[in-house]
Amino acid sequence: MNQEKIKVSIVNYTNTLPFKWALKRSTLLSRMDLQEDIPSICAQKLKFGQVDLALVPVALLPELNNYTIVSGFCIGAKGKVDTVKLYAKVPFHEMKEVSLDYQSKSSNALARVLFQHFWKIPVQYKDALPGFEKNVEGNQAIVVIGDRTFGLNGKFPYEYDLAEEWQKATGLPFVFACWVSTKLLDPAFIKQFDECLFYGVQHVVTAVEDMGNESPINKQNTLEYLTKRIDYKLDEEKRKALNLFLDLMQTI
Repeated sequence: MNQEKIKVSIVNYTNTLPFKWALKRSTLLSRMDLQEDIPSICAQKLKFGQVDLALVPVALLPELNNYTIVSGFCIGAKGKVDTVKLYAKVPFHEMKEVSLDYQSKSSNALARVLFQHFWKIPVQYKDALPGFEKNVEGNQAIVVIGDRTFGLNGKFPYEYDLAEEWQKATGLPFVFACWVSTKLLDPAFIKQFDECLFYGVQHVVTAVEDMGNESPINKQNTLEYLTKRIDYKLDEEKRKALNLFLDLMQTI
């Protein structure tokens, strides 16, 4: 009898390239149905039982029932990350309205935490639709995440790296997404899965060399981004930051 495949949802951004590269070359792939999605869809699939394991934006963790963080790896940053930005034509203390990116809730929640708890600026929020980054006027600002930021960086008079602003405010790194399951998975599979992620993180250079057209930026910039901006280890400092963020998020 064929063993039922474990459904896995992974974010389809450049920052997951080491994970995807390793998983797609692993013997584990035969046991998985590996699905690539935007962050918000990863979370929704897990929430509604459409997948067994997902790379979930941390802001959505409170919406999950009996979830478990199953891996020692994540998508995180120790300071500037370059792909989670607040763009505007005015500085943050003059902003009145912020459009929130439809692709991720963690970055939107991070922006709200910064405005409320650290910058202490009252702003109005609205949910954005695709193409929203093309229409920014006056005292409006936009939160944009992922690979789309590569084409926007440097095009606005003011841009704020939200992971860097979090670090300035708290002295801590930030966790954007972590590997989560809402059901009991085979411990042997989880062990192999984590080892596979570790292999990918240890072989970023090879992953970038093999990436083909998987990134909108060139290989040199991709390598710098993955090694200088993204930090994959879910260590104690990141767990502390995650707990603080989840606490602050309850009040926004």
